[in-house]
Amino acid sequence: MKIGFIGLGIMGKPMARNLLKAGYEVVCYDIVAENVANTVAVGAKAAASCKAVAEQCPIVITMLPNSPHVKEAVLGPGGVLEGAKAGTILIDMSSIAPLASQEIAKACGAKGVKVIDAPVSGGEPKAIDGTLSIMVGGDENVFNSVKDILLRMGASAVHCGPIGAGNTTKLANQIVVACNIAACAEAFMLAKKAGVEPARVLDAIKGGLAGSTVMNAKVPMMLQGNFKPGFKIDLHIKDLANALDTGHGVGAPLPLTAAVMEMMQTLKADGCGQNDHSALAKYYAKVSGTNFS
Repeated sequence: MKIGFIGLGIMGKPMARNLLKAGYEVVCYDIVAENVANTVAVGAKAAASCKAVAEQCPIVITMLPNSPHVKEAVLGPGGVLEGAKAGTILIDMSSIAPLASQEIAKACGAKGVKVIDAPVSGGEPKAIDGTLSIMVGGDENVFNSVKDILLRMGASAVHCGPIGAGNTTKLANQIVVACNIAACAEAFMLAKKAGVEPARVLDAIKGGLAGSTVMNAKVPMMLQGNFKPGFKIDLHIKDLANALDTGHGVGAPLPLTAAVMEMMQTLKADGCGQNDHSALAKYYAKVSGTNFS
């Protein structure tokens, strides 16, 4: 089976590679030629445009930064919709606004193209080892028809509801992750300022109720001062902006989300937008005058 893959960044590149490892033929496109060349080097075939990908593939996956990028790649000139046939399935694995997913699906549906939104959680490490958590919105029959493909990139794929439900679920996920990272930075700065070795605090509490995947992954990065991006501050700002917009639209209070957003905006202003989101530790270092490492 030919699968089109559009968007070969930090997440998309390893996801496409996992499809290749599973035996699928992958036709890829990215605006960055180097990303395409790297993916072609491990067995993919290159296409000249999003339209060209869709012309060749009955299933097209997009993995792009935000709503405008997906709209341009799918609905814009030379986009997926120009090359797709009735019956083509578009799997948008980007993390975008739920209303944007619905808008894209409506436009595609007019041509008989089926759309599901299937954003992921797990960052670059889980993209590499194929253990992402995938949350899906759209027609359940379409989801079931591509579930095996999704499970070549993820450890789980859960149908959450109609189109847009996947991205709503992802926004909930991103709120939990952002607040968890901020809470970890706050707690471990308390330990540091109080004269208790943060690494020992981590060993003491990670097996209890406070323990989490986020703590295990992000606190060691904070303590080492290693902010190489697995998921960038700039991208988390994008997700929290979508969460706040959605929350305002549906009347959901998001005061903690708003607080963490302001921390991330401070870091962006300080030139840290390309850091990993564990760099929330830098915010606490700044306001406390104390570094973790």
